[in-house]
Amino acid sequence: MNRWLALLPLVVLSALAALFIGWSLKRDPAFKPDAMVGQPIPETVLPMLTGDTAGPGNLDLKTAGVGRPMLVNVFASWCAPCRIEHPKLLALKARGIAVVGVAYKDEPVATRAFLDELGDPYSMVLVDREGRAGLDLGISGVPETFAIDAMGRITAKQSGPLLNDADIDRLVASIQAPPRPAPGEKSH
Repeated sequence: MNRWLALLPLVVLSALAALFIGWSLKRDPAFKPDAMVGQPIPETVLPMLTGDTAGPGNLDLKTAGVGRPMLVNVFASWCAPCRIEHPKLLALKARGIAVVGVAYKDEPVATRAFLDELGDPYSMVLVDREGRAGLDLGISGVPETFAIDAMGRITAKQSGPLLNDADIDRLVASIQAPPRPAPGEKSH
């Protein structure tokens, strides 16, 4: 009887290992959760990057768009894929697309040096030293980009760097307002 009790932890551990292996074999590694799509953007208040310091002004993510559609790009100076996607963000700025940057778990001095080196594609940068906005947005890492419509609702998300034009076009299309008829005009 004591011999069987001694083997019980080994049997339980083996069963848990088998469950974990079974779960990981069924799991799709390409799956990227989009739980926040369709939800309002969190009203996380963060300090704005002013020069190479955080503050003195604070702003919440929802107000950052000032009632206009925008992209929110969560990035960091220490993130290699963020460097790779940077030219695409600069191209979005050139197209007139508002992009708000959230410097995730980064020091303001490092963020400013990163932007000075590569160019600043952001209409504003919010500093998220502790990762609060990252938690509220449900990010799994950096970079991640969220498309926000004029009403402050998340319409699309890109996990990972923006590398191809199809991903960028999908995000931009999701924030474009559908055409509305003028007053007195009939819609089709």
